[in-house]
Amino acid sequence: MIALLLVLLPLIGGGLVFFLPRPAAVRPLSLLMALSTLCAVVLGLTLYAGIDSWSFDAEWIQPLGARFTLKGDVLGKWMSMLAALGSVLSVLGSWNTDRKKPQRFYGLLLWMQAGMTIVFLSADAFLFYFGWELALIPAYFLSSIWGGERRIAVTIKFFLYTFVGSVLMLIGLIYLHGLTPDGSFQWQAFRNLELEESKQVWLFWLFFLAFAIKVPLFPFHTWQPDTYEQVPTPVTLLLSGVMVKMGVVAMIRWLLPILDIGVFIWSDVLICLAVVGILYASLIAIRQDDLKRLIAYSSIAHMGLTVAALFSLTGFSNNSNVVLQYHLIGFQGVMLQLFSHGVNIMGMWLLADRIESRFGTRKLSELGGLARTAPTLTIFFVVIALANIALPLTNAFPGEFLQFNAIFHAQSPYRIVFLIGSGLGVILSAIYTLNMIRRIFYGETNSATENGLRFSIAEALALSVVVGLILLFGIYPQAALDFTNEYAWEYVKSIDITRFLTK
Repeated sequence: MIALLLVLLPLIGGGLVFFLPRPAAVRPLSLLMALSTLCAVVLGLTLYAGIDSWSFDAEWIQPLGARFTLKGDVLGKWMSMLAALGSVLSVLGSWNTDRKKPQRFYGLLLWMQAGMTIVFLSADAFLFYFGWELALIPAYFLSSIWGGERRIAVTIKFFLYTFVGSVLMLIGLIYLHGLTPDGSFQWQAFRNLELEESKQVWLFWLFFLAFAIKVPLFPFHTWQPDTYEQVPTPVTLLLSGVMVKMGVVAMIRWLLPILDIGVFIWSDVLICLAVVGILYASLIAIRQDDLKRLIAYSSIAHMGLTVAALFSLTGFSNNSNVVLQYHLIGFQGVMLQLFSHGVNIMGMWLLADRIESRFGTRKLSELGGLARTAPTLTIFFVVIALANIALPLTNAFPGEFLQFNAIFHAQSPYRIVFLIGSGLGVILSAIYTLNMIRRIFYGETNSATENGLRFSIAEALALSVVVGLILLFGIYPQAALDFTNEYAWEYVKSIDITRFLTK
């Protein structure tokens, strides 16, 4: 029942907060519900780790053949933990921020978490689609009501992008549903379909476009920087740290195993798009003076590397354990990076929000000298920023290193080109990150920065959790590797397309 609990806690908690009569109790109750979900995840990873505790199945919409089926495999557990952590950090990070109608704000945040958790745990395609939309709707209202001056135009653009992708995906789901012998939306029923190449070639794009928009992958990324700039930081934190991971998780669960031949045919194109996106976003980030937009473009670049590594796994084993081993390494890198990037980018958004709220600006050219006036901020910022560029002994280093191994050992004839392009992205990432640190923390102070800043207890706690996770998985990544190893091994064997190549 752990899987069901992870959905019900934020769903019911969001309803309680939404209709709470006393605004003063909103944040404590929101934090309680977020912490309860995180505790449930921890219990599910320790005392109740069995598959029975992470499974739930019930009739839902019988005429459609849709069932409320949740299955917490390792990927689902891993990402549910990230979603629960993101919810806690978003509440802690905005603890001292006054908002109009706080009941509505925090209620929608919790519903957004519930939708993302459904996506991560769903084993029924219709339920997956329901969670996909459930996460989007609260995000729309949070952005359009509590966002910045350009919130309406930006939110409409964000909604249209994601809605178009959702419609394409729905068409693909309905088509596959019609092909199943028993009219089922179950993942296993889709997986059992033996789709010929001619169908997979076009079906692939219906799903891929929806997932690529969510990541977002170049050139479907243009909604992201404006959205991250305009929406409130707790929403940005969940969008960037958790929601974009829905796109990669969907590729892992609903694209590669089901449309494996289509993925193989288009893999070089996909990796090329990802690498171009890495370079494009990194070059634009170098030119940014706005801290939020710089972080937004850095996120595009890092997610591009994860997508490139994922589609590098679409070669074939031909009964070769050596190739399978490289695929295993690459897939574990993808899983590690999904969590690590989520933690790091959430930390960056917490810091960016604190800088803007304290100094009244997020322009790098208007900051400076904070290493002298705000040493605690400097320590938090430097650790998290260096983790974001995968410095050794930080959590992102193992994942990125394994992802580069996947690209290098890809079955593509262009793998060296892809590796060089991705490697240049790492160099550019170091350039814009170190330049950002220099401009914010060194040089002379000015009238805005001369008095420094102090963190509240809630803010310091949130950032301490982020730094703790950075050091934990950076110094001892083996814990994460052990956790994902068996699942990763079964997964890479399941997407072997030798049967197709030997026909």
